[in-house]
Amino acid sequence: MDMIFAYADPPYLGCGSKLYGQFHDDAAIWDDPEAHRLLIARLCDEYPDGWAVSLHAPSLALYLSNAPSDVRVAAWVKTWHQIRPTTVQFAWEPVIWRGGRKDNKRTPMVRDWLSANATRQRGLPGTKPDEFNRWVLDLLNYQDGDTLDDLFPGTGGMARVVAQGVLA
Repeated sequence: MDMIFAYADPPYLGCGSKLYGQFHDDAAIWDDPEAHRLLIARLCDEYPDGWAVSLHAPSLALYLSNAPSDVRVAAWVKTWHQIRPTTVQFAWEPVIWRGGRKDNKRTPMVRDWLSANATRQRGLPGTKPDEFNRWVLDLLNYQDGDTLDDLFPGTGGMARVVAQGVLA
């Protein structure tokens, strides 16, 4: 049975106008926690088969306090990250996901963490590498024939990975 999933990688809370204002006129709405609450509600309402959303660690509490109790948290651990002038570096990003195809015999197994380089692609901040996009599809147990709605397509990386197919 084909399923319909969603992936959302919105501007992270507080980063909309600062990092994305030059790319999109509505980027500043993502500086408001309410926009993120509404995104969670939309994902739950429109994608009962499953969904995943990328966020940053500072907004994890907001997302979890507004998400259903059956969500799971996965971690993308970056082997390369930008060095910031703080003592503790932000070297990981949470991914919250819900639902997905149930298949207890799936091989190879999928871990709830990924250790992979962040992309160093110039242009749109926050661009995810193909390895990350494949991992998100694996979290949902996406199969050829399923639909994935990328709600924030950015550079088109998720669509490119979907087009490559499951066995790529």
